[in-house]
Amino acid sequence: MSFSNRLLTIFAAYVFCLILTAAPGWSAEPQRSRGQTVYVPAYSHVFTGPRANPYNLAISLTVRNTDPRDGMVVTAIDYHDHNGKLIRRYAPSPLSLAPLASSYIHLEEKDTSGGFAPKFIVRWEARQAISAPVIEAVMIGATSGQGISFVSQGQVIQDR
Repeated sequence: MSFSNRLLTIFAAYVFCLILTAAPGWSAEPQRSRGQTVYVPAYSHVFTGPRANPYNLAISLTVRNTDPRDGMVVTAIDYHDHNGKLIRRYAPSPLSLAPLASSYIHLEEKDTSGGFAPKFIVRWEARQAISAPVIEAVMIGATSGQGISFVSQGQVIQDR
């Protein structure tokens, strides 16, 4: 390889590293916030086979306070159906989570009230900026010795 080709390769690698470190999620500093509204997609069932038969899934929504020093308060957990209609509220009163604490909500496989693509809207706040929580839905189904499971990450739709 010639000197100019090596130099070009090194330059390209340098630019690639700059792009990666500038991309969201690649920062050395954790995201901090005083509160957010988080959209969490879920699935009450998936379709299988040539006839698109529904395969029901249990849904567990987890909220994990990732901050090792400060607590947070979950002010709302709203469950909406596939059309966006509010089905139920799971946090009628604020739920405090201590540093590194977690909480969850579980919907059984037979609960298909949300339709194919339900979602949760989770709102949380903190007295001071903390590391953003991890909010996700875990879907699990098991029938006749077969099982399926996957995770859906929450997406921040509003920062306080």
